[in-house]
Parts: sequence; C-alpha cells; structure tokens
Amino acid sequence: MENLFLKANPGEFLTTKEKEELIERFVSSISKDVKKILLLPPDSTRKHAGIGELIRILYSKLPDKQIEIMPALGTHSPMSTEQLIDMFGEKIPLDRYLVHNWREDTVTVGVIPGAYVSEVSEGIVTEDIEVKINYRLVSGEYDLIISVGQVLPHAVIGMSNYSKNIFVGCGGEEMINQSHFIGGAYGLERFLGQDHSPVRKLFDYGEERLLKDIPLTYILTANTLDIQADTGITGMLGIFIGKERGIFEEALKLSQENNITYLEKPLKKVVVYLGAKFKSTWLANKAIYRTRMALADGGQLIIIAPGLKEFGEDKGIDSIIRKYGYSGKEATLIALENNEDLQEYRSAVGHLIRGSSDGRFEVTYACKQLSQEEIEGVNYNYMPLDEALVTYKPEKLTYGYNTLDNGEEVFFIDNPTTGLWIYEG
Repeated sequence: MENLFLKANPGEFLTTKEKEELIERFVSSISKDVKKILLLPPDSTRKHAGIGELIRILYSKLPDKQIEIMPALGTHSPMSTEQLIDMFGEKIPLDRYLVHNWREDTVTVGVIPGAYVSEVSEGIVTEDIEVKINYRLVSGEYDLIISVGQVLPHAVIGMSNYSKNIFVGCGGEEMINQSHFIGGAYGLERFLGQDHSPVRKLFDYGEERLLKDIPLTYILTANTLDIQADTGITGMLGIFIGKERGIFEEALKLSQENNITYLEKPLKKVVVYLGAKFKSTWLANKAIYRTRMALADGGQLIIIAPGLKEFGEDKGIDSIIRKYGYSGKEATLIALENNEDLQEYRSAVGHLIRGSSDGRFEVTYACKQLSQEEIEGVNYNYMPLDEALVTYKPEKLTYGYNTLDNGEEVFFIDNPTTGLWIYEG
C-alpha cells in the first residue's frame, strides 16, 4: 500500500467530501485477498478528534469485507452501547465491536532489553520490559489491521499515537505501567509536545522489532480546536496513511504547528472548563499537564469539571490515587520504594507525579459529584461547582485573556484536549 497524505488549505479544515475521497483511494489500494479487517480507533474519551466519522466512512466503503472494531481502551472503562452509537453511528451493528481487556486479553510479543530501557530512561527503569498486546492482533485471523487516531501533545510520550495505540491502547499491564512511570519520573516538561521522548524510543524499538509481522497500517490525523464549533469535535487539518514512521512525523509536525501556543508572560490564573465527558482526574488532569509550563510560580489553576465523579478509570488505580494523593514527585517516589501496591500500579505512580504541581502553583477542582473531603484528600483545593459557575461564568468567557467583573485577569481555556501552552521564558 502506498502512503497517502492529505492536508487542508491554510486556515481551513478538511471537509467530509475530502475525507471520503482519501479513504476511497486508500480502500482501492487494499488487496482483494484481504477478507477480514480489524479497526482500532480511540474510545469515547477521544470523541472530540472526529475519528468516529473516519470509522463510519471506512465501514461504508468496505461492504465486501468482514469488519470488526476494537476501541483502543488502554486502562479506560469499556464503552457503553450509547457511547458506541454516539461516536460511531447507528449503521454499524453492535456485534461488530470487541472489547480490549488490558489485564486478561494480552499475549507476549517480545522483550525490550533492560540495557536499552536504562539508556533511554536515564536509569529510571533498568529491567527488561515484557511487551504484551491484545491477542487478536497476532492471532492471524485478520488480513489487515488499521489503527486510527490523532497526533497531539501527550503527557506520557510527548506526542500521541502511532505505535502508542498498539502498545498502550491495545497493550498489556507491564508496558502500560512502565511507560507511564518513566514519563512521570523523567519529567514531562522535558518532552511534552516533542518527538523522541524516552517512551517514544521504547515504542519505536517495539515497532521496528516486534510488530513487523503484523499486517498493520496507520491512519493518523492532525487536529486543532475549532473555536467556532459547538459540536465538541475538533477541526481536522490533515490525514496521513501508511506504515512507516515518516507518516507519523508529518502528522506530528502539523500538530505542533497548530496546537502549541507560546506565551510572552507566565499566566497568574488559568480557568479551564471541562465538558461532562471528563469523569475522572485520570482524564481531567489534562488541564494540568497542558498548562503547567505556562503557569507562573505561585499561580492558580481553576478546573471547572461538572462531570467529575472519580479519580481513576480503573477501580484499582482509583483506590491508589485516593490513598496516596497528588503529593509531588519526591514524595511519590519515596512512597513507591516502600509500598508494594504502588509497585503493582506504576502507571498510577506516573499519573500522580504528573498531576502534582510540586507546590509551584495551586490546583483547584470545582465539581459536584466528588465531595470537598475527597478532593482535598488527594491534595487539591476544592470549590463548589455552583460557586465556580457564578464566579467565572464560563459561558461568557472567550478563549484567552479575560477581565472578570471584579477586574481580575484570567486566561480561559474551554477545551484543553488538543492544546499545549508554554511560557517562552
């Protein structure tokens, strides 16, 4: 199959017709010998990327193929019937969907040697990493596997997607735990928004050596927030189809150009409004990751999260977050050395590190379904949701700098999902 690229004109987004035409070109290049295809899209937590539309188009253009769809859940909760229909439409039969279980559905495809792990992680992890992925990918039952997802700033790997969708989205416990831990302990300020992070190097190793016999193709997109849109779906700037790393690099460059904002001065107060889909701090803490390099020392981050009801998407991880809280890198690493439960949940250790400001700025969650005691129990400040909605009136704020009725200046972000904000100094 040939590599296929499509970019929108400057200042524009790809239209549905343009997406359909590119998918038709891709479908026409698929061998007639291909009978059974597995699609690996993101789950509903990435609905904003508009991948649901691409899956609908792919499904409609392949009527003579047997199609199955397995959302790349990683550690996230399985999608409900309502979420599947909402994201992928009503025309795809529900029996076409599969569920990935990161604890039970994986098989070993190889090992990344400890010496290499130690080299790229600067000694944070020195042991071998056993690499497991969903058994369906190596079962031989699929003639083609298509991984679909967007490339954007990511707090574990620098820039998301490509083989991350396989090793984490469809991956097993050890790789998920170790990659998240390395990303946290290494320090996301050192790689967020960049290529060639320690975790990306691990995935590149696995891509080159462990996935070469899998009939795998990637469809990668670059998106950016459409300020005028009221659909919750971001605008698609480009689509890149192929297997080689070059397609990822093209998508990465386009995403960097459109999603990283450099600021001339640090921000003293940031207000982030999250939609109802952000039900856990595991997801909602994107508001922290994406703004921390823009926040001033002593600054404030107010996260208005009406949908927040838990800390972890996984019950075990939720209990770990409640037990140890967001206590800062040093305290969390000390706790790791002395507690066996943290050894088991290393992915949560990385999350706890990333979710703490290390005392540099304050984080306040405004929510309703989690109590003040629960929020303060994990070392965040608490504000009642109703109070936050009255004080900040997010429906009246616009992206960027705003002056409140009391004369206070705040920087408002309605959707932090695609962006990354960095103080130039």
